[in-house]
Amino acid sequence: MRVEAETGSWKLEADLDGALIVDKPAGPTSHDVVARVRRALRTRRIGHTGTLDPLATGVLPLVIGRATRLASLLSGADKEYEAGIRLGLATETYDAAGRVGPPPDPPGGIDFDQIDRALGGFRGTFDQSPPAYSAKKIDGVAAYTLARQRTPVQPRAVPVTVTHLSLQSYHHGLARLRVQASAGFYVRSLAHDLGQRLGCGAHLETLRRVRAGTFEEGSAIRLDAIEAEGSGAARWIVPIDQLLPDMPEVVLTDRGATRAAHGNELTPADVTTQAVLPSGEDTTPVRRWRILDPGGHLLGIAESRPGGALHPVIVLV
Repeated sequence: MRVEAETGSWKLEADLDGALIVDKPAGPTSHDVVARVRRALRTRRIGHTGTLDPLATGVLPLVIGRATRLASLLSGADKEYEAGIRLGLATETYDAAGRVGPPPDPPGGIDFDQIDRALGGFRGTFDQSPPAYSAKKIDGVAAYTLARQRTPVQPRAVPVTVTHLSLQSYHHGLARLRVQASAGFYVRSLAHDLGQRLGCGAHLETLRRVRAGTFEEGSAIRLDAIEAEGSGAARWIVPIDQLLPDMPEVVLTDRGATRAAHGNELTPADVTTQAVLPSGEDTTPVRRWRILDPGGHLLGIAESRPGGALHPVIVLV
């Protein structure tokens, strides 16, 4: 991908750059999905924006080409899930992968209202301990590696925010929940901690991610459909210019586009008069901006600096 000057304007050369929203099936890991889509599209430059456990299904956004440079920004978006939590048994993995045999009998004395009250302690912002069987690093080693070696491990608790948590139903020991939470939230930990709070043990039995940031399940493409299409699946790629739509944007002048392409700081003179940048007296936290060329194509991401300047932190050209 390159940027070339053409009669005073800027034009992006077309390529496989953008996001492909996969509807992940149960079974494969997120890395497996990346490998299979890489083979289907016949391109190597593909990554994901946040893993889903093998048993989980649903929205798994993949970034392709230059969009891989935006992965860290996309992975930080909040997520929404539909979860099935089985009461009556805790497992080492906090999910059904660690269960031996059939589901346990429903615990006695627990009803819908009791579960709903217990969920109240998991709304808002709090510290959550990730599962021992997770990719969290401990002294540079993935926690699941240590856990499989029977090394006692407990990843450090991290702050998470749950903006929506509702109990949809409870029947025969299975509680169905709807969860909207910040990046880094583990639904498996929610299941385990809920079981502890209720005093009966619990684990995650089913999980479907229905939204990741602005990507929803209605726009996700089944993995088998992508493989069947092969390179033709490129028609489902969300163009890079359409990514991060909630981030404020500025349109650059020709001079500004040249400076941005070289990673140089941008001044108010480098943006169009329609742009509203923070003034030198602005004391708000650093903000990120999508920076566009005069034709409206995404050139990169910049952060605000004192005096109304913008500093490119991701350059896509």
